[in-house]
Amino acid sequence: MIIKITDRLHYWGQLLLLPVYWLSFLVPRDKKIWLFGSTFGRRFADNPRYLYLYVSQHRDELGIRPIWISHNEDVVKMLNAEGYEAYMYHSLKGIWFALRGKLYLYDNYSKDINFWQSGGALKINLWHGIPLKKIQHDNVFDKFRHPKNFWGKIKNFPRNISDEKPSHYVLTTSENLRYIFSSAFKTENILIAGYPRNQVLISDDIKNIYLDEENRDRKKIISFLKKKINGGNKKMIFYMPTFRESETLFFQNFDRDDFQKFLEENNLLFCIKLHPKSKLNEEFRNIQSENIMVINKDADPYVFLKMADVLITDYSSIYFDYLLLDRPIIFFAYDLEEYLNDSREMYFDYDEFTPGEKVNDYHELKKSILRCVNLDNENRDEYSDFRKKIREKVFEYDNLKTCLASIEMISYAKKN
Repeated sequence: MIIKITDRLHYWGQLLLLPVYWLSFLVPRDKKIWLFGSTFGRRFADNPRYLYLYVSQHRDELGIRPIWISHNEDVVKMLNAEGYEAYMYHSLKGIWFALRGKLYLYDNYSKDINFWQSGGALKINLWHGIPLKKIQHDNVFDKFRHPKNFWGKIKNFPRNISDEKPSHYVLTTSENLRYIFSSAFKTENILIAGYPRNQVLISDDIKNIYLDEENRDRKKIISFLKKKINGGNKKMIFYMPTFRESETLFFQNFDRDDFQKFLEENNLLFCIKLHPKSKLNEEFRNIQSENIMVINKDADPYVFLKMADVLITDYSSIYFDYLLLDRPIIFFAYDLEEYLNDSREMYFDYDEFTPGEKVNDYHELKKSILRCVNLDNENRDEYSDFRKKIREKVFEYDNLKTCLASIEMISYAKKN
């Protein structure tokens, strides 16, 4: 009860910061200062992470001063220790640069950096995925954007002032997706340039740096994959489910001991990376074993994605990016009917836009994993052409140069 009261006071109390927001329009902004942040200031992740690293590693030739603003002290300490510029959002320097930076680059809302000091800044939403499921204003199940009554509208008032204040531009990866992003974000200002996170997925052009937990989990995976048993290579299976209420159905008919034996016999490591909003972190940690590993849900998945031999997901946009690696994907859609009825509608027909085998229960999942890890000349990958077809629809730019293309699009937005 005390936590709920405190949260409510904080939620409504933010209205007291409105004068700060208005006054921030008066502060002159430096076009060379680009501010970055991610996931409400908590994480060092996604498109902002990789564009920030790219710009930082080419700052002299680009003439840009990139600064990461965070609510997470571990992130700031890690970046500073590696020689990058980063500040806590409530520090004096964090406040100063939030007022002085001309560009805000983030993947959710401008409060990923600092909304209340963002007046006069150019706000560019790099976003965090190609949508299969409907997002933002297109999602009719979203109670914040589609309140059911007058009281719902009243409750949303503070959020509509800050979180929902529209970005000036939104980034996506193809002209084929422009209409979706335009509808979802209610804007015509869509930038087409590809996602910076995909450059690190398919090349080594960007030197990545890791938080302690990311580095620990990464080393565990590398160590597992290097070991050989009976002359055979070990493989990693990466499971990344979408957050929704019906995710608990995963555990129906699931047998941890049987699954551990299955993985051990087939030299497999099953890595689980939950959505940051998932409430099942403890449940999944309880099934950890020698061959089952849970990666911290706030870690950046692109640290691990290129290590995966097979991706298992359901409705997550992660599979679009994994198409760039042209490796097998399993769609474990055990709750498709519940999901469509209670959680999200989709932009595309599910079967026509998901290039991989669909499975509905635990036993089907095991069989599908075996088929995918044993693909060779005799066991042909029947979904390869399907993956190529979808890949060409959703990616327009050379993904080896997405950071440079994004910078060019952002520079175009600055001039307009």
